[in-house]
Amino acid sequence: MTQLTLAEVEAVARAAYEGQTDKAGRPYAEHLAAVAAGVRARGGDAEQIAAAWLHDSVEDDALTRQWLEQAALSARTKAIVDALTKRPGEEPEAYAGRILATPGARLVKEADLAHNADPERLAVLDEPTRTRLTEKYARMRALLGQSEPGAGAASRGARR
Repeated sequence: MTQLTLAEVEAVARAAYEGQTDKAGRPYAEHLAAVAAGVRARGGDAEQIAAAWLHDSVEDDALTRQWLEQAALSARTKAIVDALTKRPGEEPEAYAGRILATPGARLVKEADLAHNADPERLAVLDEPTRTRLTEKYARMRALLGQSEPGAGAASRGARR
């Protein structure tokens, strides 16, 4: 079976999130595009970029787990998406542990956290939400052994 191209993966992700917005009211596909660009900027490969486009899809019920299992994607891309899919009631430590145990997943999560924690994105949220999310993202970065957003990201990307 021929694997989906990055353009095809992007089209699937954009279609899956059609009409959906993020907490700031922006089209959700903008977040996916930013994470994919962040993975590329950090030296990620095509499998990681594909996973970036799909990283929230199963968790958000935009695509089903069955779709992911049957999709024409590499086993590595599927494993990264699965690793980045939070389970109901899962503790952050368990989630971070799965990401760290999955080759290529940490870089995708790093790009996701960097975009989620972007001060421009957070600035439009109310103060309690901004504070809660800032603390949540900082905790996950710490669990993953990552520095502050953007600090040395490009040089670390080559090691993944």
